[in-house]
Amino acid sequence: MFEKLELTRMAQAMAAHAGARLSVVAQNVAHADTPGYRAGDVASFAESYAQDAKHIEMRATRAGHFTGGADSDMPPLEVRRKSLAGAPNGNSVSIEQEMVKAASARQDHEMALAIYRNTSSIIRASLGRQG
Repeated sequence: MFEKLELTRMAQAMAAHAGARLSVVAQNVAHADTPGYRAGDVASFAESYAQDAKHIEMRATRAGHFTGGADSDMPPLEVRRKSLAGAPNGNSVSIEQEMVKAASARQDHEMALAIYRNTSSIIRASLGRQG
């Protein structure tokens, strides 16, 4: 039931995006001393969700509504590698920047969970159930 609501679908996509971004951050930190390694990051959630929204069509639930199409899952996120003037060995990983990215990903994940939790609470309250 909850997966059909656009808000919960967006919250799930945001949580998945935060997880993917944290995975890339972990790879960057793990390769902080690897010569020639270029730090990567994924596109922002807004960019990736807007790109996915182009492929989603409105669905008709009854006659007189928009004509609709099928649902689609979010495409896998592309890791963007950037070359910065880094260490003398050509490594572009900055531990400070990676820590900021990790904190941002954690905040995004917590926000997605809060949205999902509050949506669930509102639906339960509208059904007359508490808790």
